[in-house]
Amino acid sequence: MKKTVPLVLSVLSAFIALTGMPLLAQAEESPVGLWKSIDDKSGKPKALIRITETAGELQGKIEKLFLEADVTDKNPKCDKCEGANKDQPIVGMTILSGLKKDGDEYTGGKILDPGNGKLYSSKLSIVENNKKLNVRGYIGAPMFGRTQTWLREQ
Repeated sequence: MKKTVPLVLSVLSAFIALTGMPLLAQAEESPVGLWKSIDDKSGKPKALIRITETAGELQGKIEKLFLEADVTDKNPKCDKCEGANKDQPIVGMTILSGLKKDGDEYTGGKILDPGNGKLYSSKLSIVENNKKLNVRGYIGAPMFGRTQTWLREQ
């Protein structure tokens, strides 16, 4: 009897560990965190964006811009934006909003391009074991847009 108790506990512990692993892996597969956006044309880093989740919706704020060395204004304003973002500092600006989990993607949101002041529909998908984030901005249907790949910083 004494020998079967440790064996049962070992088997039970292994079962719990193995069945709990997929749940742990799923919990880690989240876009919440800090991401480096990469310009899809130049291949250079553009900004650090912090993605947070509130009540099941994702938001993303710019924390840092990667500017050319000769740029004197380290926190330029969004002069091409409209509404509440007009002439507001880009660092600290919310550029992603309203994204909700939909299967393997996050959809139904909006993304602001501070470079041109335009607001696009957006969707996100996590790739390469949570190391990269495909961020798609589009008008109308997702096929009419472009995708940037962001790299996880944290």
